[in-house]
Amino acid sequence: MTTPALAASAYASLADLGSGASSGRSAAAGGGFGDMLEQAIAGVADQGRASEARAMEAVSGRGDVVDVVTAVAESELALETLVSVRDKVIAAYEDVMRMPI
Repeated sequence: MTTPALAASAYASLADLGSGASSGRSAAAGGGFGDMLEQAIAGVADQGRASEARAMEAVSGRGDVVDVVTAVAESELALETLVSVRDKVIAAYEDVMRMPI
């Protein structure tokens, strides 16, 4: 289940990625789409690992079920966002490839 606060947090983090605020680098300073994409993929992987860690804590009896559900939901939202961006990139690439020379 996605809460409004979780969705707002995800959109804010995407806005930070898009503006380059999280890296502190601009496109002129060597940052670009590839760097932004690399950071997004690393963030999704980190969230997945954090979700797994929370689940392992709950299994061992040290964690709270609410924390596990929240971590899994955040990880799922991040992955869905990454898949959506991937689909848009592929669609844009296909559009470029269909253009006449």
